Amino acid sequence: MPHLLIVDDSPTIRRMVRVTLTPLSMEVIEAASGLEAIEQLAVASVNLIVLDLNMPDMHGLDVLGFVRASQKFQHIPVIVLTTRNDEVSRTAAMQAGGTRYITKPFKPQALLTEAREVLAAAVPGAR
Repeated sequence: MPHLLIVDDSPTIRRMVRVTLTPLSMEVIEAASGLEAIEQLAVASVNLIVLDLNMPDMHGLDVLGFVRASQKFQHIPVIVLTTRNDEVSRTAAMQAGGTRYITKPFKPQALLTEAREVLAAAVPGAR
């Protein structure tokens, strides 16, 4: 079963993402901060990350940089889910290795569609 890591400092957003992606039948791991996300990556096998940019302890771009710099994690697709709706942030996230970029508030169906697409490309047998 594929594993999803949701990284957001808002419990409400984490819950919304979890519910939205329920049809993917993934085991869900949550992290409330960038540092917690890195800790979770060290102990869990993750197939998809949904990552916020604005977090109190470690910016999402730093987490993304860590993921892309690591040979062990660099293959994991990362959907950046953020309130930052400016082109500078979008470009920075995509240049840092983001797979997709979605702004909040998000349309649940759009997130589900994006997640399905990146999983299908990254995880054999995913739907």
